[in-house]
Amino acid sequence: MSAKRRWKAVTRKVRELGSIGSALMATGHPYMAHIVPMRRCNLACTYCNEFDDVSEPVPLDEMLRRIDDLGRLGTSVITISGGEPLLHPELDQIIARIRKTGAIAGMITNGYLLMPDRIERLNKAGLDHMQISIDNVMPDAVSKKSLKVLDKKLQMLAQHADFHVNINSVVGGGIANPNDALTVSERALALGFSSTIGIIHDGSGQLKPLGDAERTVWDKVRKLTRRSYSRFNHFQEAIANGKTNDWRCRAGGRYLYICEFGLVHYCSQQRGYPGVPLSGYMTADVKREFLTEKSCSPNCTISCVHQVSYIDHWRAPQKSSVTPGSSHKTGTQELVQIQ
Repeated sequence: MSAKRRWKAVTRKVRELGSIGSALMATGHPYMAHIVPMRRCNLACTYCNEFDDVSEPVPLDEMLRRIDDLGRLGTSVITISGGEPLLHPELDQIIARIRKTGAIAGMITNGYLLMPDRIERLNKAGLDHMQISIDNVMPDAVSKKSLKVLDKKLQMLAQHADFHVNINSVVGGGIANPNDALTVSERALALGFSSTIGIIHDGSGQLKPLGDAERTVWDKVRKLTRRSYSRFNHFQEAIANGKTNDWRCRAGGRYLYICEFGLVHYCSQQRGYPGVPLSGYMTADVKREFLTEKSCSPNCTISCVHQVSYIDHWRAPQKSSVTPGSSHKTGTQELVQIQ
């Protein structure tokens, strides 16, 4: 690793530790937000419900306003997702604006559009983290996010990227060969990236337990990736065993999902709740949702929400509850007091 990369890695780690310290000190600001600048995707993975093939990019001015609103709320980490964010023609300016707010800038991409000059532009914009999910070794009818197609892109990242790269392999959800996840993880680690493994959830983000072959691969990959943050919480262990989790979901408070229309949602799988404009979302809303129990949480598999919520697992029992899908029809939240 070059001196420049080492220095960027050190300063990035300092900023990350600072963001966690800030989250431990106060609960009135989001820790992470996922924001969508582009719903359109250049792929069509059959298990995914987070894309279309027609949407135009969100105009830059509107994206900058949304980033500033997240900054106003004190958001620590802003991750760009999609769709495929690399399709947005002004993505670099969006990343630079995230960094200007003081937030850590992340991106989730399928990696297809990466080239050396594009990676260098991401470096210059100030990207901190990139995640690419690779679903199989060879492309098939379920997913084209394959190691065969993306390996040269990974080599480019290893050579040019100054930002941290994580490769996420998956099991479940119709993936034909569970052993592919092990191959993907081994390749990621060999290139110097971090590696995680996830369980593909159903269309509502709900639990779908692993079969025996999938569980075997899951255990092998977890042993390879002991240093992964996800090993510090055990929610996916329960999911792999077909068990529910007892946890306090902080979606709407610590975690926000901002769709292409600029509305705040609990997560990508619970769009519509609370379903209100980010421009009007205030610290009072963050604090209210922090204390709101979500009925979908026991069977949830949305790892980013779990990991963000884990910061606060030890405090503030939730005082009210909501069942996503049964209320919010007008975009306003109905709270039912817990006896």
